Amino acid sequence: MHLLKSLLLITSCLLFLKCSTPAPQTGDTPKEENMYTYNVEEKIKELGITLPEVGPPVANYVNTVRTGNLVYTAGKGPNTPDGGYIQGKVGADLTVEQGYEAAKLAGIQLLAALKAELGDLNKVKRIVKVLGMVNAVPDFTDHPEVINGCSDLMVEVFGERAKHARAAVGMGSLPRNIAVEIEMIVEVQ
Repeated sequence: MHLLKSLLLITSCLLFLKCSTPAPQTGDTPKEENMYTYNVEEKIKELGITLPEVGPPVANYVNTVRTGNLVYTAGKGPNTPDGGYIQGKVGADLTVEQGYEAAKLAGIQLLAALKAELGDLNKVKRIVKVLGMVNAVPDFTDHPEVINGCSDLMVEVFGERAKHARAAVGMGSLPRNIAVEIEMIVEVQ
């Protein structure tokens, strides 16, 4: 019996040592997986999109927060190339189509914030979640069609990796009367 206990103790110790020994390293840094059959940044250019410089936040927050392999973006609005915003309530001041274009512009701002955080958009593994908020009149019900402007853009850029969970909701107002505000959670390398 004493011999059996000794063998079990030795086996346990050997298993522990094997499991706790770090795996041999093949290089100094792990090689990043090439996830795309195309260059995401070139794809953006092919779509005729120029990513703007990311400006400083307008209040007490940051544009992105990375924790582990997730990047959370701050809410972004529909900035126009001239530095203004698309403003107004969808369903009164703006049509669904104009709201869609506003959501696409907000998506471009989100891409710019991701680029500033990652340095290379080819590091995006998956768009996990999109929260789209629409500045709309109370009886407006086409919020998903508006936020599709952002969702469709992400799929154009990242392909199937951009299929995400999403909420598209109406708001009584948004900051500076912008038409939409959108935020994302993104898995990255």
